[in-house]
Amino acid sequence: MFARIAGRYDLANRLLSGGMDLWWRRQLVRAVDRHTPRDVLDLATGSGDVAFALSDKLFYSNNIVGMDFCQPMLDEAGFKQQATGLGANISFQQGDGLNLPLTDASFDAVTISFGLRNMADRHRCLSEIRRVLRPGGRLYVLEFSQPQPWFRPLYLFYLRHILPSVAGLVTGDKSAYVYLNETIEQFPDRAALGREIIAAGFSSVRANGMTFGIVALHEAVA
Repeated sequence: MFARIAGRYDLANRLLSGGMDLWWRRQLVRAVDRHTPRDVLDLATGSGDVAFALSDKLFYSNNIVGMDFCQPMLDEAGFKQQATGLGANISFQQGDGLNLPLTDASFDAVTISFGLRNMADRHRCLSEIRRVLRPGGRLYVLEFSQPQPWFRPLYLFYLRHILPSVAGLVTGDKSAYVYLNETIEQFPDRAALGREIIAAGFSSVRANGMTFGIVALHEAVA
């Protein structure tokens, strides 16, 4: 599915979020920067937007790995890197979030943005992330969440009726965004996801809701 929409993925994100995805990403990068990690894994990196944002801010880090299961999405990230000359400290690599091809305790921080929702087994993915983090390392999950009650009817109307139609026009693949809509609706709220993160072996977790609760940033300590 992601291979089919890779070429229009960034444009669709800008339009469908009204540009809010840029602000959400900045909040993530600021949170990561507060702890000055040297080795960072951006899992489910997609077309690399978060990896490039991390590279720009974390000038002190010489090792940022952008990893994704979908090679066409990684190809888009590579095209950006070649065209702009940005992200000299980024290496893009194919890998499965349920079986990371990485050694234990090899990263200070792991970020995953709008990708945990698409993992077939969240507990296994979170456990793999915990495995590759060093003691005291941090996980940052930027993901859709459940909106505040007063906003929920408007949000669901947008997800079910407007988002798939607009995305279909932009990408030519409406069915992909019907799927994404369904995964957003079914995803746990902040508290429930926090419990899943703790169950995967993390010692603590805190969450910050954004934009009426439709997105949350979870920060967990290994």
